[in-house]
Amino acid sequence: MSVPPRFRSTDSGERDFRSVLGPTGNKLQRKPPGMKLENKKMTTTIEPKDEKTKKKPDPPASPTTTLKQCSSLCSSLLRKNSASMTASYSSDASSSCESSSSSCKKAVRRSGSVSSAVGACAVGRRKLVDEKDDKVAGGGSNGDCFADGRRRCAWITPKSDPSYVAFHDEEWGVPVHDDKKLFELLCLSGALSELSWTDILSRRQLLREVFMDFDPVAVSELNEKKVISAISLLSEVKLRSILDNSRQIIAEYGSFKKYMWNFVSNKPTQSQFRYQRQVPVKTSKAEFISKDLVRRCFRSVSPTVIYSFMQAAGLTNDHLTGCFRFQDCCVDAETTTKAKKTERE
Repeated sequence: MSVPPRFRSTDSGERDFRSVLGPTGNKLQRKPPGMKLENKKMTTTIEPKDEKTKKKPDPPASPTTTLKQCSSLCSSLLRKNSASMTASYSSDASSSCESSSSSCKKAVRRSGSVSSAVGACAVGRRKLVDEKDDKVAGGGSNGDCFADGRRRCAWITPKSDPSYVAFHDEEWGVPVHDDKKLFELLCLSGALSELSWTDILSRRQLLREVFMDFDPVAVSELNEKKVISAISLLSEVKLRSILDNSRQIIAEYGSFKKYMWNFVSNKPTQSQFRYQRQVPVKTSKAEFISKDLVRRCFRSVSPTVIYSFMQAAGLTNDHLTGCFRFQDCCVDAETTTKAKKTERE
């Protein structure tokens, strides 16, 4: 047990230490020299006589109090971190938007949220890509102008092969209703899995000589040895597929053009694409035609090949709207449709 405190009176002449009982324990205070006490009443002081009465450390906090303090501290830290992260993301997004488009800055100022900033940046980048595509389609100014001043599809450039440019300007997308021409375009489109249009067009005349101007009846009667001799032009798989497909046309249909144009109700599809990225490599219609041809034992007629054939044969008009051939192919399609109706009447 602790010794009871000893009481003593203090006067103004005393200059030694005195202990004062405060709210946090016993603290020693020294009376400054020369300072007079205003209140000369008797005060009680406590002088520890034993080591047991010395200042003791604060008792440890209870677990419940500690958990509450920790939870409140963690929640405050999380709020601060989330606020700083949001501010940093917003600043990063706004800085990236400044380089892409001015619309990004407006979006960040309005909302300041990361999602809206990213969306605005995507729109800005898309606008830049669209402007670039428009320049390419229009000929551009950096040496990309065509000599005739016409706007063409984006995949046709002044550096393209002249035969490819001529094929685009004169044949590609024009509705075809001739059996020989349709069969030729089907064979040439099948070769796209191995060659480009430029390479195919450069060998087109030689292929016409080998395959009798792509007459299905004449090709079906060719000897396989003669066909295989043209292996320098196409692979053996493609050569055999041309021979087999010609025989299937003779066996299945009286007219190949009627079979193909029935899939589009004798009216070309007008796609009205503005940019090259919008042009697909295949469609559901191409997949349907491919399945039907495979069912009839045709070869090299994948959906991609069939859609390339539909583009070349004018079953679909995929000229970009900025290309000078777009309207021409639309007029050709209308003329062909009117002629068909007149024949029926």
